[in-house]
Formats: sequence, C-alpha cells, structure tokens
Amino acid sequence: MAKKKEIVYKCSECGYSQPRWLGRCPQCGAWNTLAECIVDPNSTTAAFTGNSATEKVKPVPLSLVSAQENARIVTGIQEFDRVLGGGAMRRSAILIGGEPGIGKSTLMVQACAAIRKATPGKVLYVSGEESAGQVKGRADRLSLDTSGIEILCTMRLEDIKDALVALNPVFVVIDSIQTVYSVEAGIVPGTVNQLKFCANELIGWVKERDSVMVMSAHVTKDGVIAGPKSLEHMVDTVISFERNDDEVRFLRASKNRFGSVDELGIFAMGEDGLSCVGDPSAMFVTKRTGKTPAGIANTCVFEGSRAFVVEIQALTVPAKSSMSRVYSDKIDSARVARVAAVLEKRTGLRFSDMDLYINVAGGVRLAESAIDAALAAALYSARTDVPILDGSVIIGEVSLAGEVRPVQRVRQRVKTARELGFRDVLAPDDEDGARRISSVKEMLAAVFAR
Repeated sequence: MAKKKEIVYKCSECGYSQPRWLGRCPQCGAWNTLAECIVDPNSTTAAFTGNSATEKVKPVPLSLVSAQENARIVTGIQEFDRVLGGGAMRRSAILIGGEPGIGKSTLMVQACAAIRKATPGKVLYVSGEESAGQVKGRADRLSLDTSGIEILCTMRLEDIKDALVALNPVFVVIDSIQTVYSVEAGIVPGTVNQLKFCANELIGWVKERDSVMVMSAHVTKDGVIAGPKSLEHMVDTVISFERNDDEVRFLRASKNRFGSVDELGIFAMGEDGLSCVGDPSAMFVTKRTGKTPAGIANTCVFEGSRAFVVEIQALTVPAKSSMSRVYSDKIDSARVARVAAVLEKRTGLRFSDMDLYINVAGGVRLAESAIDAALAAALYSARTDVPILDGSVIIGEVSLAGEVRPVQRVRQRVKTARELGFRDVLAPDDEDGARRISSVKEMLAAVFAR
C-alpha cells in the first residue's frame, strides 16, 4: 500500500513549518508567508537535504516567463564552444565520452583555467581517478594558471554534495561519473543504480543554479558511452571525443538541447595540450609538389556552419575471392557500393570484380550526399589509373540514374574552394566561379579532359 504523502506549511521568511496553515508565522511573526509544501524524501533541494519540506511546484503561464540573458558561459576554447552551440548553457549538464588517453582530462583542465580567467565565480574540479598532484602536474605542463580552481579528489557523492553547497561554483567538472558512488545506492561504483542515482543528484543541483556541470564518461570497446542509455537522456548535451591515427582530435555532439549537433570541433594534440585547428582544409588536403596521383578527388563539405575542402582517396584491386568487398571506415560502405554500381551501369566500367578501398585524408568521417560526385570521380580514376586534373573540386549528389543533383549551400562551397586556390570547381548549379555539371558522364569528361 502506498504511503500517504505528508503536507506541511512552511514559512518563506524563516523556514518554520507546521501541519496547519496560519495567517501569521508563530516564529518570525510575518504575515501570509506560510506556503503549502510536501515532504519528499527523494527531492533534490538547494542544500541536498532529503526528507525536507519542499514547496509544491505549480504551473505558470509560459507567456510570463522571461528568457535568460547572458545564459551561456564562453569557455574560451573556440572549438569546444562551437560544438556546444556558442558556449556552455547555464543550468545544464554536459556528458563527454572518449577512449582512454584521448585527452578528456586535458580538455577539462584547459576549460577550467579559461573559464576561471573570463567568468566571475569559483571553479571546482572533482577527480575520482587521479590525485591532486597528478592534476596539478598536468596543469603545470600545459602552463595553465590554476589560481581560483578548487580540486576535490574523492569518489563519494556525499563529499561532492558538501563541496558544491560550500563553494557554489560556476563551473564543475566530474572526472569521471563512473567513479562516483553513494552509500545510499551501494558501495560499488559504476553499477547501473549508482550511475543513475549519482547523476540524478548532481544534475538536480546544477538545474537550480546558474552553473555548468561537465561529466566525463568511460566508453565501451565499441566507442559508445558505458552505462545505461538513460544517462544520456538525463543530461542536456552528449559529446564524443574521437581521433584518427595522427594527433588530431574530433569533438562531436550527438545530443544538444541548446544548439546544433552538426558542428565539428577539431583539435591538435601537442606538448602544450589541445590546440584549436583554425584551417581544417590544410589538414584534410595533401600538399603536393608534383602531379596528383590517380584515385584522388577533392570535394567541399559542411560540418555545421563551417565549410572546408577534403581529399577522398580510392584504390581498386582485383578481388581476392569470388566476392568483392568494400573497405571504408570514413565513408559509409553502402554509399561506396551504390556509387560504384552507378558508375558500372552508366559508364560500362566494371567494379563488381574489384575490392574497393576508400579513405579520407586527415581521418574525418563524411556522411553528407554532396561527396557522391567526388567519390565517383575518385573511383573512376583509381579503376582507369588516370589522375584527375589538378586544382579540381567536385560537388554534387549522384542519383541512381547517373544524374548529379544539387545540394544545399552550393554558393558557400564554391566560394570556399575558390578562396583556397582551386581553379576548377564543378557543381550541379549555376554559380559564379563554378562549371555546371548535370550527369556523371559530363562530370567525368570535365575532370579527365586533356
């Protein structure tokens, strides 16, 4: 049988509570200050006090609610702010995951130092994996100013609660959420109950204050955040930290309640920590002194609000077995197989007996349809061993009928390619500075003309 809820009346002036309503508070003498409250043992109040009288929440007209001004905290790290949608939104919880050693703690320490310098208020770094000396040593190696940053090395939720109440920080880092445990949910960290309980308590705190909380998370061998999926639903923003074979890091948002999930943050890891990459095209296009080899094609892609040129590389070799295969981890293999099938049907060039290898220079993953035409040109070039004309950029989506269809924001793509020095831009629309192409055959004739 469910327990009947307990109703009390609490004074908004002095906090005195009693079971019946009175017009005047018996303790402080204030009039009309007793408000109906409910005793909720699961409530997260401003002081993290359970079993306390919490004022009942009542609906208000949405038209009377004022939007928050200056609601974002700019971290000072340009690529991080870009992925967050222009900065970290106050009263929000951010979950960032990535494989071990990728640089999550480095990014968090750099963000703490930058926010402490630009934003009034205290910054709290909670470490459940490293000692205070290890965190300080990392900050010293990065030449960061750590004045004003408080550090708490504990895994116990109750200690974190006390520190949050005492400091009331404007920016909080929990490194990592899998190490936090509460005696109320057991003593073993990392369990499903622990993650849900501890995350709910911490998120409840940040929702009531003009603060930002960032929780780093472990990932599984498949690269997804470990723990229950509900953990991602509880937070406002979910960010994944990825890397290629080099010292390049990619920051992507898979969920963002306050911004776009299409933005891509690009960092370079060096001795001074993570540095923002301002010109992605310089990283994704190979600088060559001689002629461009066969199997190379350039295209212009959009990642969020930013356009840059990338290089698609293709290689075709006779199939090693009776069945051909597609080896591509940066471009969906189904897209590669579809474009190869269109080429085989529309040009008569055989791909069904070839193994196809596809790569993207710089290691960035490409998913938009605007890369189809460049992918087709790279495959055709690799199969015929004839290089594409130097200085060419190809933009467009390839249909099953062999047409090159228009894509979004062609004008910005053409402008970006021209500014980077590419002389010949092929696009499916009539744009200044570009040659119009309408079919795969027409595109191939243009890029392979001698």
